[in-house]
Amino acid sequence: MADDKQKEYCVNFENVKEAASRIEGVVRRTPVLTSPLFDDDDSIISSNGNKKRFYFKVEAMQHTGSFKFRGALNATKCEVAKNGNTDSSPLHVVTHSSGNHAQAVAMAAKLSSTPERPVKATIVMPRNAPVIKKTATEASGAKVILVDSTNEAREAEADKIVEETDAVFIHPSEDPRVIAGQGTCSLEMVEQVKELGCEKLDAVIIPVGGGGLASGNTIALRGLLGDQVKIILAEPSKLDDAKRSFDAKELLGHKPDNKLDSVADGLKTTLGPNTWPIVRDLVDDIFTVSEEDILRNTKRVWEQLKVCIEPSAGVGVAVAMGEEFHQKYRAEDGIRNVGVILCGGNVDILKTANKMETIGL
Repeated sequence: MADDKQKEYCVNFENVKEAASRIEGVVRRTPVLTSPLFDDDDSIISSNGNKKRFYFKVEAMQHTGSFKFRGALNATKCEVAKNGNTDSSPLHVVTHSSGNHAQAVAMAAKLSSTPERPVKATIVMPRNAPVIKKTATEASGAKVILVDSTNEAREAEADKIVEETDAVFIHPSEDPRVIAGQGTCSLEMVEQVKELGCEKLDAVIIPVGGGGLASGNTIALRGLLGDQVKIILAEPSKLDDAKRSFDAKELLGHKPDNKLDSVADGLKTTLGPNTWPIVRDLVDDIFTVSEEDILRNTKRVWEQLKVCIEPSAGVGVAVAMGEEFHQKYRAEDGIRNVGVILCGGNVDILKTANKMETIGL
């Protein structure tokens, strides 16, 4: 895709490449895994024997257990570098999150801090946030403030901190520096599949919630591969705002009566004004999957790839292994090499396993 086209959005391909240079050496170059247990699945091999090969980008092995660290680190380092070496005053970053972004910002602040420019983080979390996530956030040195379990309460407290302390707010999905950082995942993946003998990816499947991961990697993939790659987003049927927005060609939130009770709790956030235009214009398709399919494919990755992903990552696998995707994007039509981003691995294993057992998995 031409650079002038990408200038219409809040980030462009150059921003993603700059982010990759900025965070290199701190982020992990997470592995790409393959398995014949997925490639040779009889249910997805076409009648004439054509089959796909899947390449799983394991962001569950990233620092703090998810892709979120990439964007948080890029945004934090951008703030540290704003005044060059002339500013020695402490930098204070703040965000609100109940999970992966909280841990990512806390760790990014810790790893970006130097004696010359200390960086501290304050994280606003709901009182019902999992204790393990609160503990992990505090372990990175962040100050955690607990508030009522509503978006309004979290946003109000974060706004108050910014106003009173001159802190810098880092939005989990709408901050352009976060979006650019998330896009570095695909820069790595495209290089890594070549090392595995795959000249190019024909399709990439990305889970979508707030859209930071989806939009950043869409920009990266269009910059690297243009229109040669199909970009597919994956979403729970119970959290289908992106799919409904995509079909309606206008940004929609969740339906008023949506209880947001999906097992893929990392995808509850909706698209916003920065992520939506990229999804609207540059993504090829969005598929939704059932709760049972999410749990089944999460379990399958646990057992067959030996990677402990969270159900939000299982959403992408559920699309990849689903009949709808294989009928629409057939191996015989050239869709043979498929990348799947396993977005994270912060999961309550016992609780998720109990849900699997409840439905007979």
